[in-house]
Amino acid sequence: MQNKTALIAGITGQDGAYLSKLLIDKQYQVIGVVRQNDDFSRLEYLNIRDKITFVTCDLLQLTEVKHVLKLYKPCEVYNFAAQSSVTLSIKEPYQTLNFNIMSVVNLLEAIRLVDYSIKFFQASSCEMFGAAEILPTNEMTPFKPLNPYAVSKVSAHLIVVNYRKAFNLFACNGILFHHESYVRQPDFFVKKVIRQALEIQCGMRDVLTVGNLDVARDFGYAPDYVQAMWLMLQHSMPDDYVVASNQSVLLRDIVYYVFDRLGISRDKIVHDDRLLRAAEIKKTLGDNTKIKTTLKWEYNRSFYHVLDILLEEEAKNFK
Repeated sequence: MQNKTALIAGITGQDGAYLSKLLIDKQYQVIGVVRQNDDFSRLEYLNIRDKITFVTCDLLQLTEVKHVLKLYKPCEVYNFAAQSSVTLSIKEPYQTLNFNIMSVVNLLEAIRLVDYSIKFFQASSCEMFGAAEILPTNEMTPFKPLNPYAVSKVSAHLIVVNYRKAFNLFACNGILFHHESYVRQPDFFVKKVIRQALEIQCGMRDVLTVGNLDVARDFGYAPDYVQAMWLMLQHSMPDDYVVASNQSVLLRDIVYYVFDRLGISRDKIVHDDRLLRAAEIKKTLGDNTKIKTTLKWEYNRSFYHVLDILLEEEAKNFK
């Protein structure tokens, strides 16, 4: 495993940080594509910032992407770079569509032109399925995107499939369902609930304000999910895989579990209709049979076990 080089676009996010740690443990040289104003706190938290080589690259400029590939000669490229907020995508659809699609085109085109033996991973999203009529969703479920972010992800996903078939690139899509960790961005639901619940417990906040809690999501644990991503690029053939827990949990049950564990009255949960989404997906549930069978990925965590991990880590680092 020595002397392998991996390039990670979007390295400072949750998935980029945990994948970097995994690859460093496997003795890869890790090259991180960053922007001028990136936040390195997740890499610092995992004690790996000084083990990564960083390069500034505009993924919307093909010439820059080609230069980076020629310079560092990676054997694997992982792409997490995206505008990933559904809410922001509704406010700024052009920027979301342009970046999330063209960045993937440029990465794949650079691989095709520079070294087509480079293996490529694209982070696709369960948002692509929209309000699927049949659950659980798997790799054959039709895409029915409900917002600009989901549309951009469907487009990028299909572009990866096209480059794989048309140019024989080793290019894989991981259709990722929600996966959480301590380093999750603070505006995501589970992180927000745990953090604000601790603030209530300490008297720093009066209530937790929430939107619709009567929806269910398939949640998993991010450090385990990056293992699935790495396994895709170690297989003999490129393909697309759903990465999910095979479990769906009501948001209401998550909030209640956190409050009960911290000894907080449920009366401190306040509903605000302004937080409701116009096109809310009632339930997500993924089928991970293919990745477990083909790649031998192991995942058997209950999300309540994940919540215990997150509560302990958040409390330990709470300020």
